Amino acid sequence: MQDERMDVFLNSFMMKQTDFLTNLEEECIKTQVPVIRPQMQSLLRFLITLHKPLRILEVGCAIGYSSILMAEHSLEESHITTIEKYEKRIPLAHENIKAAGFEHKITLLEGDAFEILRELEKPFDFIFMDAAKAQYINFLPDVVRLLNPGGLLVSDNILQEGDLLESRFAVTRRNRTIHARMREYLYEITHHKQLETVILPVGDGVTLSVRK
Repeated sequence: MQDERMDVFLNSFMMKQTDFLTNLEEECIKTQVPVIRPQMQSLLRFLITLHKPLRILEVGCAIGYSSILMAEHSLEESHITTIEKYEKRIPLAHENIKAAGFEHKITLLEGDAFEILRELEKPFDFIFMDAAKAQYINFLPDVVRLLNPGGLLVSDNILQEGDLLESRFAVTRRNRTIHARMREYLYEITHHKQLETVILPVGDGVTLSVRK
């Protein structure tokens, strides 16, 4: 994990977002809606530009920030399918996607990601996982199934503010379940026979996994 001075230094070089995303990020921070950190924004832009995926899946839409970011930097013919369960955020996500002009490029599926993933059939070139962290391990079988060979899986916030480095007895009791499940998830994706995975200390930690 990087210290605050390093974060400030690195963030000073970040490319400026569009005004729409800048305003949306400020709204997320103001209303305490989860939003990807600046270094993760940069990495996501880079990976989308490098990988040029045509079919993108996002697990965890919130109010649409990262979906819109990916839409801005993906190919014109790319399409993003995003999933959100939290009912209060879904109308805001629809509103923001429409306001950004990406209704044609982003499809929002409403409901529990575990159930929706089981029903999806067509594979994806790029999957961004940014939902309930304790559920990552439960999503993994379907996520791997839905990932094209050569496709990229990006899992955000895997270090849990540094808690994952600690013994389970060093974290608060209410966080022990997520601590155990995230450690299990990291082990599974780094030892999965169908994946090649690297762990990066970017933002709150991210893994990049390529399907072999």
